[in-house]
Amino acid sequence: MSAPAPRVRQKWRPRLSLIIASVLALVASLPLGSIVFFRIYDNQLVRQTEAELIAQSAAIAARIGAELSARAPAGLRLGPPVRAGTPNADGLAAISPRLDLATDQVLPPRPEAMPAAGTAHSALADLGLRLTPELAAISAATLAGFRILDADGMVVAGGDEVGQSLAALPEVAGALAGHYRSALRQRVSRHPVPALDSISRGTGVRVFVALPVAVDGRVAAVVYASRTPADALKQLYQERYRIGLALLCVLAATSAIGFVFHRTIIGPMQALIARTTAIAGGDRASLKPLDHHGTAEFARLSQSFLDMAASLAARSDYVATFAAHVSHELKSPLTAISGAAELLADDASEPAMTPAQRADFLAAIRANADRLGALVSRLRDLARAETMPTAGACRLTEAIELLRDDKPKVAIEATGELDRSVAMSAETLALVLGHLVDNAARAGAGRVAISAASAAGRRAIVVADDGPGISPANRARIFDPFFTTRRADGGTGMGLSIARAMVTAHRGSLDLVDSGKGAAFRIDLPATTDPT
Repeated sequence: MSAPAPRVRQKWRPRLSLIIASVLALVASLPLGSIVFFRIYDNQLVRQTEAELIAQSAAIAARIGAELSARAPAGLRLGPPVRAGTPNADGLAAISPRLDLATDQVLPPRPEAMPAAGTAHSALADLGLRLTPELAAISAATLAGFRILDADGMVVAGGDEVGQSLAALPEVAGALAGHYRSALRQRVSRHPVPALDSISRGTGVRVFVALPVAVDGRVAAVVYASRTPADALKQLYQERYRIGLALLCVLAATSAIGFVFHRTIIGPMQALIARTTAIAGGDRASLKPLDHHGTAEFARLSQSFLDMAASLAARSDYVATFAAHVSHELKSPLTAISGAAELLADDASEPAMTPAQRADFLAAIRANADRLGALVSRLRDLARAETMPTAGACRLTEAIELLRDDKPKVAIEATGELDRSVAMSAETLALVLGHLVDNAARAGAGRVAISAASAAGRRAIVVADDGPGISPANRARIFDPFFTTRRADGGTGMGLSIARAMVTAHRGSLDLVDSGKGAAFRIDLPATTDPT
């Protein structure tokens, strides 16, 4: 009994449709997933705002420093030295934005200004009055707030905090010490949250920068500026039509990809699975191509399944027919042996046969037993021929020499390309030729001619004899197992079946061909590279 078919280990595995759907969902969500990176965009907006405030504050600081240096007011208090950054290769110490939403703490909202301990220097107070209209114009254009502070942190220009002190703020204290400082603070708006399409800014933080003003290299004043960065959502809202169009394009592309995958992979695969299941259940009507294959690979796979299923179906039919032939061939000698043995057993209890009759019955038993033995041997040879190894190669001359040694009573003539190689071992090819020569000799042939030729990477070997030939009525049946015209002489009808099975196992063919006299068979085998 044959072993059961191997089974695939049962465990959960994702369906191909689930994998493709997951990939498509991931592709479709990429634009939406970019919202996660809004904080990066927000950070870039914060850096951009700080850079703009630095540029504007530097221009105002240069203006203030130039006026104070030109007038050189007496009694003007100067603070610590202004500490510039590290100069680059050109000797310039640029101030770079340094705020980062990911690492910098967002401080509480800016506290109210405190009462100042004294009064500002008159030169700074006058300068503040002159700069107030300019600062108001800059604020209106840039939405930034500006304060001018003296060396003690008192506001001398900007807003309604003139005369009050901001020295307690950390960023202002750093600037009074001669350093550039910036800070992020929570934004508290006195107005309701603006609509997304409003020019107002809706973000929850505000950027503050404090830049010292240098006179003779020391802190004479501080430019304190602030502005709310642009809102990322507002930027996206302003681009909503382009973003919507991009999302529609992504969804359309994803849907098109999904349709292509279903049309070319999932659909044909499901149809192929259903078809193979039906064929496995014995539905011969399912042995036909799919309605749609999708890709060239699925078309080849489908054809391979059809070829395999057709081969198995043909094999099943062959086995059924062969089993019927075997049972028929074995039944006759078994019936004869059983009948003769039963008569001999009856005669043993009540002797009535003559010695000659007993000898005839025993001879019949021996003859039928010999036939059974011959049939079983031929069946074993046929099974071996259909499953024999196909490795090996030989020159035709090698097989013919073995054949001549095995069939010395038959005149064998060999012509043609005998030194060319075929993809079959010399022993196997000699067995195939031996079956043909043996059939010819039993039919009364005295000479067998073997000729060889090559074409298109194949070797053609024709075996012809000078016997009586094969009648037209029997030509279509000579390769059928158990078909023989010499049954009375002990023929089993298996020789040509075995020879064809051997040739077929080596990717070749064996056929009866027309000939002027006698019988002729053509063997077609793959060629191999001839040894040098």
